[in-house]
Amino acid sequence: MEQIFIELLEKAKESALKAYSPYSNFPVGACILYESGKIYCGCNVENASYGLSICAERNAMSSAIAEGEKTKIKAIAIYSPKQEMCMPCGACRQWISEFAISENETKIILENKKKEPEVLSLVDIFPYGFKFS
Repeated sequence: MEQIFIELLEKAKESALKAYSPYSNFPVGACILYESGKIYCGCNVENASYGLSICAERNAMSSAIAEGEKTKIKAIAIYSPKQEMCMPCGACRQWISEFAISENETKIILENKKKEPEVLSLVDIFPYGFKFS
């Protein structure tokens, strides 16, 4: 297990503590490693008009873009204390696909039931993502 995957998962756990989730009571944290070596984290932020909420993964990606990040995603850790193996929603899978190095190279890190990092490839969780071509 690469040490960076463990570190990303720990940072995702820290980010989950910052979540604003009064409606679902389902806090999520995400932490992304880009090819540049920079790391960006995010948490979910809900809104009473639920469709206006933002997931932790998209929050982290938006922060990276706002900071001028131009490289691709090497790995993303996603964590919720409410669910083991907290998978990204469909919208977040599409966003990850947009900024991924490739379906096989970009890694998804989740915490399994043994409380250990489980490493998947994007293709494992999103085999037929939309591509504009």
